[in-house]
Amino acid sequence: MTSENLPVVVIAGRPNVGKSTLFNRLVGRRQAIVSDMPGVTRDRKEGEALLRGRRVRLIDTAGLEEAAPDTLYGRMRASSESAVAMADLVLFCIDARSGITPADVHFASWLRRQNRPVLLIANKAEGQAGTNAALEAYSLGLGTPLALSAEHGEGIADLMGEIAERLPPAEKQRRREAPKVDAEGEEEERPAGPLRLAIIGRPNAGKSTLLNCLLGEERMITGPEAGLTRDSIAVTLHDDQGEIRLVDTAGMRKRARVEEHLERMSVSASIEALKMAEVVVLVIDATLGVHEQDLQIGRLIEREGRACVIALNKWDAVEDRNATKKAILDRLEISLAQVRGIPVVTFSALTGAGVHRLLPAVREVYEIWNSRISTGELNRWFEDALERHQPPLVDGRRLKLRYMTQVKARPPTFLLFGTRAEQLPDSYKRYLVNGLRETFHMPGVPVRVQLRGTKNPYAEK
Repeated sequence: MTSENLPVVVIAGRPNVGKSTLFNRLVGRRQAIVSDMPGVTRDRKEGEALLRGRRVRLIDTAGLEEAAPDTLYGRMRASSESAVAMADLVLFCIDARSGITPADVHFASWLRRQNRPVLLIANKAEGQAGTNAALEAYSLGLGTPLALSAEHGEGIADLMGEIAERLPPAEKQRRREAPKVDAEGEEEERPAGPLRLAIIGRPNAGKSTLLNCLLGEERMITGPEAGLTRDSIAVTLHDDQGEIRLVDTAGMRKRARVEEHLERMSVSASIEALKMAEVVVLVIDATLGVHEQDLQIGRLIEREGRACVIALNKWDAVEDRNATKKAILDRLEISLAQVRGIPVVTFSALTGAGVHRLLPAVREVYEIWNSRISTGELNRWFEDALERHQPPLVDGRRLKLRYMTQVKARPPTFLLFGTRAEQLPDSYKRYLVNGLRETFHMPGVPVRVQLRGTKNPYAEK
């Protein structure tokens, strides 16, 4: 059963009642950023949870607040309301320590009109005093409140049981098909999971606007304010070639300018999303050109061994497009030489012009990232490379490089054997990497060459 077919459980409530803490507790890991600061969650955060044998799609929402629709808080509320509209069950959270507030009363009344099953949660109800305070929640007219403490884990087992009982009946699981075998009786490879794609970049480059454009809906909160996205938000996209797991991340500023604890957590979540991705789209504001921070992010992508596509956003606002593109490509060629030939796509996420070219570029670089070269073909190239440019002398003696083999893909990684091969200078390694990239068409992905020397059996022990 795919995540789209799972029952949807939405956590809603005013800001700072512990919704994200409860979300993390139910999914079983720290997936959402948690802070004492109100309003940390801005976009809907999704995850799968196993509750008493039932798999559910759990959604953490921004705090419900009264605000004008065109303001940030108004856009956050609209996102939360759209999540409630598709819920099979709503967990409405209140803070038992603070008691019932006018905002709780207002949104409880709104929830009753939504015709959705609601389970009232009195969070932060530690100990007997908290349990007594939770009884005040009866006045909201949403049934019997369930007192618990998400932070300390009190009452979570009872909550899981309540959720499982209130969900729609489970559909019958499809029988697991036996693996297919080929003519020789060998098991064929199972289909791979969804392509994992992370959208990375500096603040206000248009990452969330791009994700909304790809999905065709206002999934992420966007606006002129920089730094709107605080957490890494994962969504699923289906195209003609299969499923893509998209992750939108918080903007990554220069480390010296990151001061607040909350922003440090946001950047950490972005780096973690990059490490979990297979392909990374580095979004750059084309009107500002390539910034040093963009290059730093690009080098981080290369160090982590991920495939990359450069996305030049806001292309509709660029006046001299030829000169701008040439300047950007020249900068990338010089400053990101370790991923030479990286694909560059120009578009406007706001208008949608050119966005259709992005996913084909992602698929293409993904295939290159997964590519393998046969040992025979590789060593024919290697012999030609040695003839064109002999290895240099080290300590007055020439290195004897014998053969090369590809040990893995994702990214393409090669092992070079030879006498004292571990002493090979970096300049000659770069010569080999560039030759591999050009001959076997591997632009835009990291290429690794590892060295292994052979021992001389006659050397003194």
